[in-house]
Amino acid sequence: MDEANDRAAWFKGGSTCCRTLPAPPNQLYRLVLLGAPGVGKGTQAELLCARFDICHLSTGDVFRAAKQLSCGELNPELERALGYMRRGELVPDETVLELVRQRAQCLRCSRGFVLDGFPRTVDQAEALQEMLQGESLALTAVIHFTLPPEQIVARLSGRRTCPGCKTTFHMAMQPPQVNGICDHCGLALVQREDDQPESIRVRMRAYEQSTSPLLDFYQNRGLLISIAADSSPVETCQHTITSLTAAAEAASPV
Repeated sequence: MDEANDRAAWFKGGSTCCRTLPAPPNQLYRLVLLGAPGVGKGTQAELLCARFDICHLSTGDVFRAAKQLSCGELNPELERALGYMRRGELVPDETVLELVRQRAQCLRCSRGFVLDGFPRTVDQAEALQEMLQGESLALTAVIHFTLPPEQIVARLSGRRTCPGCKTTFHMAMQPPQVNGICDHCGLALVQREDDQPESIRVRMRAYEQSTSPLLDFYQNRGLLISIAADSSPVETCQHTITSLTAAAEAASPV
C-alpha cells in the first residue's frame, strides 16, 4: 500500500479523510481475519495488506492510537472504550459497533480492506453485515487461522517484554543478544502474567467458547476459509492467497 496513506479516517472517524486514495486494484478483497491469541493473525494481516495493497482496519490500532490522545481529543465512545480497557474489562459490543459505524467510510474504501479484531461476536457480525448491505457491499471471505493449543502455548509462553521500551522478544524465535536483557534499554526482560502457560490455556478456552458461534455464522454463509498457521508466516500467507484464489475461481460462473 502507498505509504502516504495514513489511515486517518480509520484512526479518527467522523468526516476525517485519508491523505491519499490510491486507484482501485484489479482484484478487490474485503476480508475478515479470525484467530486465537498467538496464532499470528496480526502478522498475516500485515502480509495480506502488503500483498493485495489494501487497508488494514484493526480495532486494536484504534485503541492504541486513542491512548496517545488527550481527554479533549477523545469522543465519548473512545473514552468509554478506554475506560473498560483500563479496568481490564472487555469493551461491550455496542461501544465497538459505534466506533466502527463512525468509520463506515473505511468499509467503502476503493482498495478493499482487512478487518482485524472485528467482529468478535455474532451480534457484531450481524451488524457488520447490515452496514455492508446498506452500502451494497459484501465480504469476499473470512479467514480463520488455526493452530493446536500446545503450539500456541509454546509461542506465547516464550515471549518476553522490556518494561522500559516495550520491545517484545521471543526466547526461541527472536531472542535478545544477551539472555534476558533488552537489546535497546539494557533492562531485564519480563514475562507478562497473561503469557504464563496456564493463563494462556484459560484464554484459549474462552476464545474457543466465544468464537464457535461466529465461525458457524460465517460457515453457514459460505464465507469461512480455515488456514493452518503451523508453517512460517510467509508460507501461511501463501496458503491463504492460494485458498482465496481457489474460492474465487469456484465462485466464478463457468
